[in-house]
Amino acid sequence: MKRTGIGEFEELVLLTICVLENDAYALDIKEEVENRTNRRMNISAIHTTLYRMEDKGLLQSKLGEASQVRGGKRKRLFSVTAFGLKSLSEINETRSRLWKDIPSSILNALNT
Repeated sequence: MKRTGIGEFEELVLLTICVLENDAYALDIKEEVENRTNRRMNISAIHTTLYRMEDKGLLQSKLGEASQVRGGKRKRLFSVTAFGLKSLSEINETRSRLWKDIPSSILNALNT
């Protein structure tokens, strides 16, 4: 299977598109990530990330219907591919194993 490393921001974007039930628009993704992380970000960072992940095969996109609100322009909508979901699952499993293997003496320090 093809493997690709994804960074934290890419992971957040992929997860957000899943939360938005696919067919997600860049501005909606930006707002959702900002709301969930309490971080401000530039829409161009979202676009760059979306297109990079599409090139990696983690996402696919399609053009939505034209709307009067956008002056007849169509929105590009993004969905997570099967490969993107598999990548998220692998990341989740790796993180879970690592958390499970942290000694309790280290975890106790988090609670103090």
